[in-house]
Amino acid sequence: MMKMVKVTLKDGSVREVEPGTTLAGLAAAISRGLAKAALAGRVNEEEKDLSFPLTEDAAVEIITGDSPEGLAVLRHSASHLMAQAVQNLFPGTKLGIGPAIANGFYYDFDSEHIFVPEDLAAIEAEMKRLTKEGQAYVRKELNRADALTWFAGRGEPYKIELIQDLPEGVAISTYTQGEFTDLCAGPHVPATSAVKVFRLMNVAGAYWRGSEKNKMLQRIYGTAFVKAAELEEYLLKLEEAKRRDHRKLGQELDLFSLHEEGPGFPFFHPKGMVLRNELENFWRLEHRKRGYQEISTPIILNRELWERSGHWDHYQDNMYFTKIDDEDYCVKPMSCPGGMIIYKTKLRSYRDLPIRAGELGLVHRHELSGALHGLLRVRNFTQDDAHIYMLPSQINEEIIGVIDFIDYFYKVFGFAYHVELSTRPEDSMGADEVWETATQALREALEAKGIQYKLNPGDGAFYGPKIDFHLRDCLDRTWQCGTIQLDFQMPEKFDLTYIGDDGQKHRPVMIHRVIYGSIERFIALLIEHYAGAFPTWLAPVQARLLPISERHHEYAGEIAALLREWDIRVEVDERREKISYKIREAQTEKIPFALIIGDQEAETGTVSVRRYGQSDAGEKLSAEEFRRLAAREIKEKTRA
Repeated sequence: MMKMVKVTLKDGSVREVEPGTTLAGLAAAISRGLAKAALAGRVNEEEKDLSFPLTEDAAVEIITGDSPEGLAVLRHSASHLMAQAVQNLFPGTKLGIGPAIANGFYYDFDSEHIFVPEDLAAIEAEMKRLTKEGQAYVRKELNRADALTWFAGRGEPYKIELIQDLPEGVAISTYTQGEFTDLCAGPHVPATSAVKVFRLMNVAGAYWRGSEKNKMLQRIYGTAFVKAAELEEYLLKLEEAKRRDHRKLGQELDLFSLHEEGPGFPFFHPKGMVLRNELENFWRLEHRKRGYQEISTPIILNRELWERSGHWDHYQDNMYFTKIDDEDYCVKPMSCPGGMIIYKTKLRSYRDLPIRAGELGLVHRHELSGALHGLLRVRNFTQDDAHIYMLPSQINEEIIGVIDFIDYFYKVFGFAYHVELSTRPEDSMGADEVWETATQALREALEAKGIQYKLNPGDGAFYGPKIDFHLRDCLDRTWQCGTIQLDFQMPEKFDLTYIGDDGQKHRPVMIHRVIYGSIERFIALLIEHYAGAFPTWLAPVQARLLPISERHHEYAGEIAALLREWDIRVEVDERREKISYKIREAQTEKIPFALIIGDQEAETGTVSVRRYGQSDAGEKLSAEEFRRLAAREIKEKTRA
């Protein structure tokens, strides 16, 4: 009698199928709707094609396009389809890599033809033609020698390099649709007909394997969705993102500028400094409330310090260097080592711990010129770094305290977020058991708070695992900002000690953490999140007085003086322009309050208050009434 294969589904139910039943067959047996929506499957946590046969008992999940995993499979398949179209239209093009990424996919090409935006329409048309043919994605496994021979015969040097870099014993597979074959681990959708909704977005340059030492390839970006409505929504969000672009708004609102004289080194203008200072003032206030002490450490420190910390071995490519008195010095890429020097300036007792030390430290990191992007990716930035030195018994409490602190900050600004736990990377230092202890401590803190988190294997810092906070903005984009890193390594490297209750020296444990991430990057996110219309407490100009004619200038000046005494940031627009023009200008500059002054207001000692975004002037208020209104919004950090 044939032994049936037991399949445990995601909901815990168990089905029996004949040996050799494919994932597609299983989906069809469950329901017609699931069979139609299925794109791939997961067998014992490994993603597989729908053609994969079930030969032994397994936990199985059918992957559909309404899941992140299904969308990634669809987009990866779309990248292969695009590569096929490119080689059809531009023979001789050599293939780099073509992965699915957040919001889409890309493929890197080495071609004598220089791709221009006009080429994208032709490539899209060829992709649509291939889609209609419904070519199957067929997997084939090869040994190393056969794989090298196959791609050598087709003149694909980049594929050969990838194969040569694979560890011995790793299964090598290709996927073929029609006459196109690519090196790929998969999985893929069953056929090109499943890739129906896509759009090619733009062309960019990209160094092969991300190294500027390698050849510059041409990268074509695209996106794909299951439904046309989803693509339309995504394209609308992209248009909105262009409108909110912090580089555009930063210039229009006179906040900052970027110049060829210092690529990657931003210049902050007076209004930008107001915004920056408000963020820093808020940071200082909230840190004082929670027992942090502020410190400052030098920007340039001796090479020996960075060798001791491990940065010289693990971070050297991202650092700047100089010589002083014929000795090597480094411009700091982070503030940790300097903070530890301060810790060592005196003997510490267990009664002193935890010590919470915060620094708004200017750091410099070498970024490739092609990676620079406004304030989001710069070469110098102010990191709101803090270090907590603590007893091993205080780890859980301190981590939870930082989690609560970060949560409070992000709620003030209106950011939702998700959390990732990043574990030991390949390029790391320290013993396995120390890493496991640190990782477990972070995991226990997250579970104690009831926070759901995603595991991000291998993405920890070289000295310890970390919890990363990824902000979600109003366009559903995510940005990694806050982080909590638990470190047993640096206290060892720097011989940090405290005197315990037994009178002996012991080693403290460290937390490295940031909340903003960097002031510059956070400002970029705020500009785009608020579309430049900052809440009153952050706005560089909180109110602008708009006298209707010159005879109202004196009264406007009196009101402005009062508001300045009350610490409200105010301007007076005394230009000889029509009041309608002045109002439009205030709206364009996204000033929270426009205060209109005419004969009636001057006679009654009031101002007509018009909020940003309102089409009509609001109520008339006295200067004192407006002060109370603005002061309440500033104190409560009200968001519009």
